[in-house]
Amino acid sequence: MISRISGKVIEKGVNYLILDTGCICYEVFIPAMVMERIHESIDASGRISLVTFHYLQVEPSKTFPVLVGFINEIERDFFEIFITVSGIGPKAALKALNKPISLIARAIDEGDLTFLKSLPGIGEQRAKEIVAKLQNKVGKFALMQDDKTAVSSEKDTDIVEEALAVLMQLEYKKAEAMDMIKRALKVVPDIQSAEELLNVVYKQRKIK
Repeated sequence: MISRISGKVIEKGVNYLILDTGCICYEVFIPAMVMERIHESIDASGRISLVTFHYLQVEPSKTFPVLVGFINEIERDFFEIFITVSGIGPKAALKALNKPISLIARAIDEGDLTFLKSLPGIGEQRAKEIVAKLQNKVGKFALMQDDKTAVSSEKDTDIVEEALAVLMQLEYKKAEAMDMIKRALKVVPDIQSAEELLNVVYKQRKIK
């Protein structure tokens, strides 16, 4: 069982890295949620160390080993618990996990089927099965601070920072304000200004 791998990145694809470990080159598949931050873990010489999930892919005519890579053990732990859901194997999980783990875990805990259905390959029934299997079991993953990059990449940082500054002036705590902003961006992802963002935040507060 291969649990970790270190090597020089000699090729980077949409969902994989090829690492030269010195004598052998390994193909390591990377979930999209990890790939978005992978550059942070590659050093100046192009080397990286990954925690891995190693399994055998069984197909009608062949069986072959597959490595899935993660930046840390918490990410791998979430992957392992996610594939305990009936009908979700490692291959499906690789495709589905394209958003920050903290957001996925929060959606599971809150029973947010709309969010879960937005994950590639996850339909209505599968989303219900995920909630039934994992709700109240993924709290520690919701605490991960892996969604900061997602907010910056999805929405102009200036808009978020301006809205955050206004909310803090209104005496909301920073953590509470960021949570409201993230919820607003999830509902209306194409927001174009801080004023529009704050209007969505206000509407959500009214609904509560």
